[in-house]
Amino acid sequence: MAQAPIVSLRRAGKIFREGTIAVDDLDLEIRDGEFVTLLGPSGCGKSTALRIVAGLIEPTKGSVIWRDAAKPVRGDIGFVFQEPTLMPWRSVTGNVALPLTLAGDGNANSAARVEQALNQVGLAEFAHRFPRQLSGGMKMRVSIARALVTAPKLLLMDEPFAALDEITRFRLNNDILALWHEMKKTFVFVTHSVFESVYLSSRIVVMTARPGRVLTEIKIDAPYPRGNFRTSAEYAAYCREVSGALERAMQRREAS
Repeated sequence: MAQAPIVSLRRAGKIFREGTIAVDDLDLEIRDGEFVTLLGPSGCGKSTALRIVAGLIEPTKGSVIWRDAAKPVRGDIGFVFQEPTLMPWRSVTGNVALPLTLAGDGNANSAARVEQALNQVGLAEFAHRFPRQLSGGMKMRVSIARALVTAPKLLLMDEPFAALDEITRFRLNNDILALWHEMKKTFVFVTHSVFESVYLSSRIVVMTARPGRVLTEIKIDAPYPRGNFRTSAEYAAYCREVSGALERAMQRREAS
């Protein structure tokens, strides 16, 4: 029998205090080792779904089902926000070590884990710099390293590259894909970009306009690594398919 998903949302809904229904009857499964992208119109509840999985907010209705426990253990989930949210008075090392510091981990163990995380994102030589000395792309790498330092089983990323220029974004796409392939962990990524979603994903979940539900899922069968994938006819075909699904998702709002 196929192994159960590591986490599932079952008919999940979220109504915010002002009355906005962000997601409703959302069914979503995340399986071991996947790179899943949530794609949909602006305001469709992608980030809300990610925060429900992370435990940062509670669903108003429905349930979050974890395979191995009622809730994940501290450190099992890493979260990368849209902005790097670095503390300007702490060095790169200090920012990356923050989750370990808050968890009360010992200094010797902490130092080794911080060094490993910085190596994973290619920032070892910038360990003693401060955020003001870093480019936008480097700040985001620090944010990713901070999420990796607890060795999470599940890494959640909420549009982490949206504010970056295309060259930096392409480079970080390659780096995050290499990390996923190397670590054999589960990544869930939120984006507005069809092109980014096709390049990165093993599976794309297309969500309808608010209130967000799953419209369709598209499996990307291209092999890894994906060095020449962006210039292939296969990539273009997937982009057309995903673009069509996104257009249908946007039409849901116009029809409502």
